[in-house]
Amino acid sequence: MTSLNPIFAVVLILACASNILVRAQNCGCDTSLCCSKWGYCGSTDDYCGDGCKEGPCKTPVTPTPTMPSGVSVPDVVTDAFFNGIIDQSDASCAGRNFYTRSVFLDALSSYPQFGTVGTSDDSKREIAAFFAHVTHETGHFCYIEEIDKSGDYCDENNTQWPCNPNKEYYGRGPIQLSWNFNYGPAGQSIGFDGLNAPETVANDPLIAFKTAFWYWMDNVHSKIISGQGFGSTIRAINSIECNGGNTPAVNARIKYFTEYCSQLGVATGDNLSC
Repeated sequence: MTSLNPIFAVVLILACASNILVRAQNCGCDTSLCCSKWGYCGSTDDYCGDGCKEGPCKTPVTPTPTMPSGVSVPDVVTDAFFNGIIDQSDASCAGRNFYTRSVFLDALSSYPQFGTVGTSDDSKREIAAFFAHVTHETGHFCYIEEIDKSGDYCDENNTQWPCNPNKEYYGRGPIQLSWNFNYGPAGQSIGFDGLNAPETVANDPLIAFKTAFWYWMDNVHSKIISGQGFGSTIRAINSIECNGGNTPAVNARIKYFTEYCSQLGVATGDNLSC
């Protein structure tokens, strides 16, 4: 279950296949190219379509709501809600002594827009979506690290965040942070050495939850808040599952999201699948 997060594999394949692909630095693409949601430059739909940040984008950028919703995340993510997830994991799971609601709330204080902007329904759907993905990625908070650690997860073409040859960048934490180009900037933002000490994510629960929020706020938050639907969050978390790539995994994520929306008293909205 925790091996389902090679979310940038598609980008890596494209990097090898295209002779016009250039790694963008702060979306510094040529004016004729699009800066994709992953920060790469190109001219195809992979770059100019969904999530395009700059350039001749084909899909208009949907404004992200910023007005406070009035929702209190601690009031929504109660002990009963959190424990209702983790209690479904086996008593022997390492995550049961690692993931706690109190640490989740401590990490949350660094990301005040999570679950608090847009309408009340937007906020509740965002909370439900976050926990749906976390439940799937960690097996109800069972796993701290990816089960299958055989993947390379090192983009050697990325010179901005070079791999330490003695370290591995497989999935760790609630969202299963993966790849050097995620560990590097996550560490810089949060305050740990992501490239030289990626194991910190599996050793420090506060850092672990912060990496989940960091990835979420950078790549997922705007999609669910702007009404693009839960399916867009699946694509942002693990795009290779979409379009028939792993239909059972997609269905599992949708199942959890539907359950949590029901618990929080909010409709799921449209576009559930990717």
